[in-house]
Amino acid sequence: MPELVRLYIWSVALGFAVAAIFTGGLLWLDVAGIGRLVMASDIGWVAVGMLVVFNGIVFSAVQFAFRVMGMAEGDEGPQGGRGARAPVLVPAIVPVRRKGHTRR
Repeated sequence: MPELVRLYIWSVALGFAVAAIFTGGLLWLDVAGIGRLVMASDIGWVAVGMLVVFNGIVFSAVQFAFRVMGMAEGDEGPQGGRGARAPVLVPAIVPVRRKGHTRR
């Protein structure tokens, strides 16, 4: 199995595990009354399933993106913030004369 596919499967598994823990935490802590609402409904398990699936999709994508971006090679450019410095803009006072106006 290619390394990238293995990485993707691992990221999906980890993302769904984190989503299940996150959903359990939402229900346990009763955030915004979700726990009471789910427990009071006869089809609350559908809401829990949807929370796990949709959060699993998001957490899996974030986990995979984090791992893929961490694989990048860092050979380009200066390291450690020693690159070119940004110019500092200093305001300058410029005298302007208007026609027909005298100084008092």
